[in-house]
Amino acid sequence: MSKNLYVAGTEPRNGKSAIILGLMELLTRNVKKVLFFRPLVDVDHSAGERDNTINLIQSQFHLCTSYEEMYAFTVTEASQLIAMGKNAELHEGILNKYNALTEKADFVLCEGVEIEGAASSFDFDINVDISNNLGCPVMLVAGAKMKSVDDLIRSIKVYHESLDVRGCDLVATIINRVDPAYIDELERRLLAERISTRQLVYIIPNNENLGNPSVGEVARLLNAEILYGEKNLTRHVRSFTIAAMQLRNLLARIEYGTLIITPGDRSDVILACLAAAQSMTMPNISGIMLTGGLVPEEPIQKVIEGFADTVPIIAVGENTFQAAIRVDNIHASITPDNTRKITQALAVFEKYVDMDELSDKIVKTKTTIVTPKMFESRLLQRAKVDKRHIVLPEGEAERILKAAEILLRREIVDITLLGRQDKIHERIRSLGLHLEKATIIDPKDSPLFDDYVETYYELRKEKGITRDNARDAMIDLNFFGTMMIYKGHVDGMVSGAVHTTADTIRPAFQFIKTVPECSIVSSVMLMCLNDRVLAYGDCAVNPDPTAEQLAEIAISSAKTAALFGIQPLVAMLSYSSGKSGKGQQVEKVRKATEIARKKAETLYPGL
Repeated sequence: MSKNLYVAGTEPRNGKSAIILGLMELLTRNVKKVLFFRPLVDVDHSAGERDNTINLIQSQFHLCTSYEEMYAFTVTEASQLIAMGKNAELHEGILNKYNALTEKADFVLCEGVEIEGAASSFDFDINVDISNNLGCPVMLVAGAKMKSVDDLIRSIKVYHESLDVRGCDLVATIINRVDPAYIDELERRLLAERISTRQLVYIIPNNENLGNPSVGEVARLLNAEILYGEKNLTRHVRSFTIAAMQLRNLLARIEYGTLIITPGDRSDVILACLAAAQSMTMPNISGIMLTGGLVPEEPIQKVIEGFADTVPIIAVGENTFQAAIRVDNIHASITPDNTRKITQALAVFEKYVDMDELSDKIVKTKTTIVTPKMFESRLLQRAKVDKRHIVLPEGEAERILKAAEILLRREIVDITLLGRQDKIHERIRSLGLHLEKATIIDPKDSPLFDDYVETYYELRKEKGITRDNARDAMIDLNFFGTMMIYKGHVDGMVSGAVHTTADTIRPAFQFIKTVPECSIVSSVMLMCLNDRVLAYGDCAVNPDPTAEQLAEIAISSAKTAALFGIQPLVAMLSYSSGKSGKGQQVEKVRKATEIARKKAETLYPGL
């Protein structure tokens, strides 16, 4: 089994951070403890800077190592050592830092350095030396932005030949940010040159969303003051427009994702843009930047505060022209707080990289331990392979809408949202989300409604339910969602973000009921601890089960754990840890343990 991998790029700005995210996601599915290491970081710590990729990986994958443990030297420190002829000291320092990390990890993913403005030969030499000293196989990331197919092929061949001469073990090449129009030609050339027949090669097309900065990035890099819309700072800036013209001309220039740059005293522009952002007939802008150190006066501020979920409004001291130049020069990155961009990066990686093939190449053995990150990654992968249709009754809730966007972007499930259509569309627009692939249903306006009412009436009429009662029930979002499952129109339902447990499971109690071998409904809580995932049952439905019911809950919980890929080892809890305890509750748990053990041996021998 390889215990490390070194990812090196052919030049700066190649989109490597998105590749690192995808690789970490792949590794955490199969390896218990994965850590991340950068031999060199190109930042100025004395100015308060921190390496963005380290921050991103540490945050996204909840790594238990400190920032300082995850790098060896800054580029400035490394350059000084090289200039003084202390190359051996440089590599010894890198190796010591790396070895300290390997003591805590089962696998270390290393990212090479591409220095802005440095000669590519310097980057290449130092990355090769480091990877060889660490004993790492190499993955090459070739940036294709603004390159012809000829230039790409020539560059890749040079790097491959050079790595081979230097004795590097090249395991794969990812060609990133390729113009979609060139992909077919590039694939033909890779085959003709026998590049893709000798190793794994993956082509990832350019994704504009990953290359566009968020409003939050713009604000941070320009040291802007955030005036309004702080919770919407993750909106992507696809373009910018300087609003120095009359409104009728400005409105015609607004496109989806436009950042409006205007002097802070142009209240007419500010209010017109906010009105356009609320309009269902206008493209949704990403935000407004106010220039010249000017901010709206108090009467205008009161109007702005009256807009619900306003787009971000930020203010800078520069004049309009200077601010526009600085925005145009921004190089986007994937920051830890931008969950939408992280989701997009993972979705793109999973779509264009054969995860199983690459995993077999870089990780040969699998662990039986299931960490929370493994659990989440494997669960999403299983869901993606066996794609199902899920209904979300709480379709107007912000958390639900954001989660739905993540799942749809990664093509994990098909989704139906329940609620008032106008309200859901309004929330989607105000949050700047992309949910075009979601089906939105208002139960009372659905063509399914009358059929559902009649079905519910037939199922429950012996309990005294009238058709009017059935109609009232089907207006309830949880009842309607549960009936969608009963009728086979969806495969499952997720609820409980704003509804109680009772509201969520009551419809299933009434007309879906339990499987034949279960006499009661119970709940299972999946608890993600630092190093493992545990299943707890039952913490929500049955306050005082009998011994027989407790045994049934234990078996159901074990089956659920196994279903989720957790090896079930059942512990029956009471307030007595041994045989010395006495009392009705202790005896009930002991009896339940014996019943569960016998049932498991007889009915579920593999459990």
